[in-house]
Amino acid sequence: MELDYGFMIETFYKIWDGIGVTLGLTALSLLIALPISFYMAVIRLRGHKLGTGITRFYISFVRGTPLVLQILLMYSLLPSFLNFALKSMGSSFNIFESVNPFWYAVIVFSLNTIALLAEVFRSALMSIDKGQMEAGVSVGLTEWQTYRQIIIPQALVVALPAVSNITVNLIKGTSLAFLMTVKDVLAIGKIAASYGYNYIEAYLDVFVVYIIVCTIVQLVYRIAEKRIGAFRAV
Repeated sequence: MELDYGFMIETFYKIWDGIGVTLGLTALSLLIALPISFYMAVIRLRGHKLGTGITRFYISFVRGTPLVLQILLMYSLLPSFLNFALKSMGSSFNIFESVNPFWYAVIVFSLNTIALLAEVFRSALMSIDKGQMEAGVSVGLTEWQTYRQIIIPQALVVALPAVSNITVNLIKGTSLAFLMTVKDVLAIGKIAASYGYNYIEAYLDVFVVYIIVCTIVQLVYRIAEKRIGAFRAV
């Protein structure tokens, strides 16, 4: 078997055109998921019965179903149902034509990431001594100020390695966005390969690109871990 190295080099540069979409999906999903998942973790720790029940069901549902199934539900069934509902009300608005598939991908990956981060933050918050909240309030801080200035910095130290793993897995998971016709790294590679059936070369290019990006992300998190290590409780 001979590889077409000329095609590999040409495609390697083409694939980088999709890295903005991949990183954009990752960044937006994390930005949406971080505050929501943290709030869900706090709800569970406080023991709100209704909130805890809903949160547990949501986490179990997301973690217990394949990501591909979640994509199919979000991209196929939900828009179809909404289109049917809108037409029943006499609206001519077409969701499939009006909504960019990129935003379906953002929603799917955000919902998935929320469930994963919620458990990470819950474990991180459980590692912080409960007396620190009482101490913060006793010196005049509000509950939010205590979280922001005392609890969260320490919880981040505990949570960051797991958040790093989730981020890397999210970057790799966005490769499924091509199922929603989003032109990410993998989609561009598949399109380039389809013309001459150079799938092996294209997939090798995609493999290298993901390795480079994920390695850089892990290095960034490693630097962040060292910087926030000063907040580690003694």
